[in-house]
Amino acid sequence: MHNRLPIALLLAFTAIIFVSSCFQPSLLDDADSTHAEAAKEMIERNDWVTLHVNGVRYLEKAPMLYWLVAISYRIFGVNQFAVRLPLALAVVLLVWMIYVFGRWAYSEKAALYAAAISASCVGVFLFTRFMIPEALLTLLLTAGHYCFLRAFFGAGREKNFYYGFYAAMALAVLTKGLIGAVFLAGPVFWFLLLTRNFTELKNMRVLTGTLLFFAIATPWHLLAGYRNDRFLWFYFINEHVRRFLGTREPKDYNKVPFWSYWLLHLVWLFPWVIGLPLALPKQFTPFWKMLDRRTMINLYLLIQAFCILIFFSISTSQEYYTFPAYAPLALLLGAAFHSAEERALGRKYLTIASGVLAAIGILIAACLLTLVWKARNVPVTGDLSRLLDVVASDSDQYTLALGHLFDLTTEAFAELRGPAVGAAVALSAGFFLAWFFRWRGQHGRSIAAMMVAMGVLFVSANRAQIRFDPVLSSRGLADEIQKRWAPGARIVFNGEYETGSSIAFYTDQEILLLNGKVTGMAFGSTYPDAPPVFLDYEDMRRLWNGPNRIFLFTENIKKDKLLRNLNAPTFVVADKGGKSVLTNRPDG
Repeated sequence: MHNRLPIALLLAFTAIIFVSSCFQPSLLDDADSTHAEAAKEMIERNDWVTLHVNGVRYLEKAPMLYWLVAISYRIFGVNQFAVRLPLALAVVLLVWMIYVFGRWAYSEKAALYAAAISASCVGVFLFTRFMIPEALLTLLLTAGHYCFLRAFFGAGREKNFYYGFYAAMALAVLTKGLIGAVFLAGPVFWFLLLTRNFTELKNMRVLTGTLLFFAIATPWHLLAGYRNDRFLWFYFINEHVRRFLGTREPKDYNKVPFWSYWLLHLVWLFPWVIGLPLALPKQFTPFWKMLDRRTMINLYLLIQAFCILIFFSISTSQEYYTFPAYAPLALLLGAAFHSAEERALGRKYLTIASGVLAAIGILIAACLLTLVWKARNVPVTGDLSRLLDVVASDSDQYTLALGHLFDLTTEAFAELRGPAVGAAVALSAGFFLAWFFRWRGQHGRSIAAMMVAMGVLFVSANRAQIRFDPVLSSRGLADEIQKRWAPGARIVFNGEYETGSSIAFYTDQEILLLNGKVTGMAFGSTYPDAPPVFLDYEDMRRLWNGPNRIFLFTENIKKDKLLRNLNAPTFVVADKGGKSVLTNRPDG
């Protein structure tokens, strides 16, 4: 019997890091609060089939994550912790699933390494900071691939693991749409083709497994199509086929530049990228001659990762779309680290690579501490936004997940002293200890030191994100509106809903949209039951001059044009993070 203590400690570490970060910061504008609002309206309407945002049908997303967040609301109330908890638990389960997979495929130590990598690489933490289904999808895909391989290499009753493959595929489709099927069936097809094992099809329970898949995946799609005419075209053609081709309407997304798309994976897999050279095949063997179980598993995991990476390099892509590739890469890296530790040359490489990583960590720490020192005389006011160099919100800079880091000025580190010092300690001391343990031949301790260092870095990053609240979220503006709320008051957004979606979530009020029949609201606005929330300038002027108080939210970059077209007296309620709330009535 294997020792359960190491994996128990690893899961506890993961839970502490990810669950503790559910409480703060506030929900972000754009997708985060928009998706949280959809789950909230699911409960308010008691409609678990058709998603709505601001009362408008929101038909572009698969429902699984929204169901889970809605259940979380029922248990914990409607708040940001309840929004984030399902994703945090998905990460914990993903770490456990990778451990189970790795223990079966390789060894206990390789499994622990793979689980540690998945818990502590940058991409897993960064892309679970907002409400998107990638972590849940990755969990389901990993479970599905594990079931396939268990059945493929098994005999007798183990062939029933194929049913787990079909069930995971169905749940993945309900989580992220058709790519849930593509990213499970695709690697299986290429694996069987390249290894010339299509005879295994007769054991794959194709008929009964397909029936199981449709029994799970079909009901929601049929109900959604029945209740929403044109849903099937919009969801499958516009949101799947045309999105892949880059012809989706409305075009409310950007594509990450080709070289950035590939090279940024060195960041998303940091610090474990030092193991990538070890994970590459050492020699070429014709695929159909791969009789060794481990070699075939390695091939399967490589196919799984590259199916995802190549798919999104062709399609429209965001950085987080390739999140599901982290799981097979973590398994390959975990096995590679363990194998290298058993060879003299491998141990030498790991020691040198860890030394380089320690040097990089010390250099970054020195830079952070220098910036903190230079900002030592800048007074701390609690408002980081005034010290940032924020550009227009539609800048290509913000196509990148870490785009707001380019807004930082030296003075901004006055507000980021604590997180910067924490990150500096994690990167310097943590990576130095990892190298020291490698040098001493204490390889397990080296892995643990890197993992703990990343945990401290994640806690520091979460504290830094809290300081970015005024820029990334509009909760502060929502608080100012609520202080002044009066019966009959209305909130208007200048432009699309997503720009201030956290205001809608935290005020729990219907939002009127000035020239906002765009992006996520465009298709839903064409239904006859769409609420009268869409305004033009004539509607806006009539509302502004009416008897009720109006709160008008706008990005500052759009304020001048708004004021020219409004052509009426305005009073500033608040101005934070490059965004303002105006009103038609003075306070008092």
